[in-house]
Amino acid sequence: MEILNASLVDWSRAQFAMTAMYHWLFVPLTLGLGVIMAMMESLYVKTGNEEWKKATQFWMTLFGVNFAIGVATGIILEFEFGTNWSNYSWFVGDIFGAPLAIEGIMAFFMEATFISIMFFGWNKVSKKFHLASTWLTVTGATLSALWILVANAWMQYPVGMHFNPETVRNEMTDFWSILLSPVAINKFFHTVLSGWVLGGLFVVGVSSWYLIKKRQIDFALRSILVGSIFGIVSALLLAFTGDGSAYNVSQRQPMKLAAMEGLYEGKSGAGLIAVGVLNSEKKSYNDSVNPYLFKIEVPKLLSLLAYRDADAFVPGVKDIIDGGYQTKDGLALSFAEKQASGKEAIQSLANYQKAVSVKDTAEAKLQKAQLEKNFKHFGYGYLDKPEQLIPNVPTVFYSFHLMVILGMYFIALFALVIYYNYNKKFENAGWLQWICLLSIPLGYVAGELGWAVAEVGRQPWAIQDILPVQAAISGISSQSVQITFFLFLVLFTGLLFAEVRIMLKQIKKGPEEH
Repeated sequence: MEILNASLVDWSRAQFAMTAMYHWLFVPLTLGLGVIMAMMESLYVKTGNEEWKKATQFWMTLFGVNFAIGVATGIILEFEFGTNWSNYSWFVGDIFGAPLAIEGIMAFFMEATFISIMFFGWNKVSKKFHLASTWLTVTGATLSALWILVANAWMQYPVGMHFNPETVRNEMTDFWSILLSPVAINKFFHTVLSGWVLGGLFVVGVSSWYLIKKRQIDFALRSILVGSIFGIVSALLLAFTGDGSAYNVSQRQPMKLAAMEGLYEGKSGAGLIAVGVLNSEKKSYNDSVNPYLFKIEVPKLLSLLAYRDADAFVPGVKDIIDGGYQTKDGLALSFAEKQASGKEAIQSLANYQKAVSVKDTAEAKLQKAQLEKNFKHFGYGYLDKPEQLIPNVPTVFYSFHLMVILGMYFIALFALVIYYNYNKKFENAGWLQWICLLSIPLGYVAGELGWAVAEVGRQPWAIQDILPVQAAISGISSQSVQITFFLFLVLFTGLLFAEVRIMLKQIKKGPEEH
């Protein structure tokens, strides 16, 4: 596998990151708004109240606009695996392609089948059949997210596979271990719940705008009731799955956890950083510079959350590179030891192929055994220095902590809205209505920050410990990637502006003019 130049790697990463970030502007609202409109239609079918039908149709219009553009960006994102990451696609395509294929065959066609009935079948099918179509459309969108997130989780925690040295490809051996891995299950719920929270914020915020404008009061209050209750339940569940995500990271991606907490020197009974400012003078993982200018720490909480033991040792960046600390599998290996093991695996693969070509069965068997022994560190053989193991600590640290702060803010906001709404005070609380309206963008920010933690935090790995990004990209010119980067940037920005303009136009029209 050829290692290509840094410029190509950087531009390929930038293009994929840009595409993913734009895509994630559309997906979470689809997930959250879909469930809310389905809940409202359920209330319409149950009560027969036409006001619930009017509310459903209004939010369904905004769902449709967002859904269409999300599909367009998602298709481009999947094609980039073939155009920009062909080494990756060759190396693990037999595994990674399976959930993507299921997503396309099952979930996407499920959405495509029932979304037309949902939009155009109001007066053509029965109420219950239309309601079923709405829920099936939402289910299809959620299942699409499931299979995409299963594929992403496998990159973070590769299981259920075996490397075939004859084809130089990883092959699936256990589909269910991939689908039901703890990382996949937790990632699915945490990600979908973040979309639900955004849906709640969006509905409450837009409805607050109607109250500010003294329009559609009954519609707005109905929507706020559903959106706030749905939002606070989702936000509380999101906090629970966030704890599960951090635990999975501690067990399987300790370097990501160290970056999330800015932890360079490991310690027993490690505290959790509640608020902190990193020291920009910290240039190396093994220098003596204090990594913090300022921090407020909750004693022993990091050890408790990461290992379910308040006195457990949490390794820092330096410990992970130097090795020698105790893990459940024994003493941790150093970067140098893993690098040597990875290089031996790569060499064994070359020796195996040579032995096969000359039909030396005994030598091929010996080299295959050596390859299997060292394969778990295969990717380290492509790394040159320990610093390559360290993600961008400031990006991961600040993204993580700001995301957590926003999550706590959302819980408090929904609770406040519910309290004021229950006591019939929300309609006259103009200050709270403005806060709700202005909080809509924060839901998007929190989602993007979560993906920054997940993806920047696992660098340099395309597949954890097995394939670094510099060995995963296509052998094309960096100029080609630069050109398509700016083409996609213009395209996606245009789509975003178009969506915002159309949605604002629909919001200004309101539900009566639907």
